[in-house]
Amino acid sequence: MRLRALDLFCGAGGISVGLFRAGFDVVGIDIEPQPNYPFKFIQADAFNVPLTGYDLISASPPCQGRTAYKRRPNHVRSVDTDGSIVRVRERLMVSNTPYIIENVVGAPLISPIKLCGSMFDETTNIRRHRIFECSFPVVQPSCRHELQLGSFPQATNRKNRRRTVEVGVWRIPLKIQQEAMGIDWMSLAELSQAIPPIYAEYLGKAARESFRR
Repeated sequence: MRLRALDLFCGAGGISVGLFRAGFDVVGIDIEPQPNYPFKFIQADAFNVPLTGYDLISASPPCQGRTAYKRRPNHVRSVDTDGSIVRVRERLMVSNTPYIIENVVGAPLISPIKLCGSMFDETTNIRRHRIFECSFPVVQPSCRHELQLGSFPQATNRKNRRRTVEVGVWRIPLKIQQEAMGIDWMSLAELSQAIPPIYAEYLGKAARESFRR
């Protein structure tokens, strides 16, 4: 039986596609137009839409305010700079609906698990570490960075090759980035903000298993 999921701050739908593969019919919410979003889409403020009528809610509050240039010290500021994480969590808890909150590593989520492309055969050529606060039990897989032995172009002028694909940079062909992410419908700008669908598929299946139990 298919269930219903709501994807807040959905972007172009990386999480939504993963939840769909896990057996959910998904509605996406974003304040910006999302012409490439593959399911039912409502352009609206995620903090104002009703949350009733869903079996699972996913939310990806904007992370830009917590992320610094990655080669500088203190890459991620472990603060809720605009209060969006707290506001989202409060809404989700009041809704009494199982939920997932996604953000960058170092963001102030509660007891999050971390997912990495190396954990899944479909996305072995990326790392893309992200953390997820889940209101249901999820097994934490282990990173398998030792399997990442590819040879991919750099995002800079360096001549040495990378073992993984860097996502969201114009120097690397879009098709290579799309294949590494398991996404074929997004532009480069959309891809740079996306979560590999396999991450959400893994979490969606864990949610369904918790419902079954």
